[in-house]
Amino acid sequence: MKAAEQIMSDKKQKISKVKNASWGGRFSEQTDAFVEAFTASVQFDQRMYKQDIAGSRAHAKMLNKIAVLSDTDLDTILKGLDKVETEIETGQFEWSVALEDVHMNIEARLTALVGDAGKRLHTGRSRNDQVATDIRLYLREQIAYIINEIERLQQGILDVAEREAETIMPGFTHLQVAQPVTFGHHLMAWYEMLKRDASRFDDGSQRMNISPLGAAALAGTSYPIDRAFTARELGFSAPSQNSLDSVSDRDFAIEFCSSAAILLVHMSRMSEELVIWSSAQFDFIELPDRFCTGSSIMPQKKNPDVPELVRGKTGRINGNLISLLTLMKSQPLAYNKDNQEDKEPLFDTVDTVLGCLRAFADMVPAIHCKHDNMYNAAKQGFSTATDLADYLVRKSLPFRDAHEVVGNAVAKGVKEGKDLSELTLEELQQFSDKIEGDVFDVLTLEGSVASRDHTGGTAPVQVRKAVAIARKA
Repeated sequence: MKAAEQIMSDKKQKISKVKNASWGGRFSEQTDAFVEAFTASVQFDQRMYKQDIAGSRAHAKMLNKIAVLSDTDLDTILKGLDKVETEIETGQFEWSVALEDVHMNIEARLTALVGDAGKRLHTGRSRNDQVATDIRLYLREQIAYIINEIERLQQGILDVAEREAETIMPGFTHLQVAQPVTFGHHLMAWYEMLKRDASRFDDGSQRMNISPLGAAALAGTSYPIDRAFTARELGFSAPSQNSLDSVSDRDFAIEFCSSAAILLVHMSRMSEELVIWSSAQFDFIELPDRFCTGSSIMPQKKNPDVPELVRGKTGRINGNLISLLTLMKSQPLAYNKDNQEDKEPLFDTVDTVLGCLRAFADMVPAIHCKHDNMYNAAKQGFSTATDLADYLVRKSLPFRDAHEVVGNAVAKGVKEGKDLSELTLEELQQFSDKIEGDVFDVLTLEGSVASRDHTGGTAPVQVRKAVAIARKA
């Protein structure tokens, strides 16, 4: 009830004493205070102040180049923008909801500092192409940070994979013991997932690196602007080719959130394995205490909070992607106020992804493996059964016949509570006369993993080779 009453109270107040100077001339009354706050974005888009100021610097230099701004005006504007940036970074800048967004807040302060020169800066541009430019610049920077954190996590994975290249553990399908693998090999699967993630972000960054500045509101401008100049100034590869598309396109934001969602799905799968492996039932690994918490009622508990939270935050990132897709699905060209809703899910995705990556990059290198537990678990479930079948095929028995032989041998092992490697040669020969003394070379866990000695295989020599290739890359 209180919230509703407060909203109604806010709606009755007309606290905006001055019209928004950027567009207020058309209006005969001030904006309702509640509407003013409801439609403002400065609360969250102020984080793009650096990008907005960079875009203004480039635009001012271009206006000077085409003789719209004098040399004096340009110098005054650039010094004024430096002052505004310093005020923001030192906490002296006063953000105003009445000025709606980061663009008008900065422009208003610039004009207050330098006078008419500040009013000339907006010549030949619109907030529509400003915000499209700012978001691209912002995401381009954030993608570089994300890729750096991915690579830091990959480096940690490589260190553990190399250290545990010979550590035998069960490999699973359907979460049932399937074949023995090495822990190093398993972690290199994580590495490959992250390698694809980094390439997706990098690829999206290149596609994003097109400058919309100069598209103005939607149709371009009648001033003889030099869009190639501003694109170069801002480090874009080229100016965009259609003004309508330039101000209404948010594909790059959707693509970014899609890459982020895939990354978090990968990290969620890693998290699930870490949670399972660190459980008392598996007891394969131990996570460092500094990445876990305890229970308020059960003193024995050590909870894997970091992987659990990453697993949980995946749903949030997936939701942000759906929000952006839904936001854009029915919008006509060109810009619509709906697009103000693109920033909060986008910014949340950036912050969440960077947080998850940082936590994992710090935690993974400190994973402690419980080698005996892993090894003993790999001996359960007849994980070398396929090796026995392959052995028989090499002895010229058709695979389907070999499959039946091994199935019968496994049935005997189940009945007697023995692994295949624990059956005697005489017992194994009951099922095929092709089985000889060398069979135990493949029935041991060590022999099984060593036999997968090919590119992408789990043999320790291949794991070390894969780590070496990855380090060079």
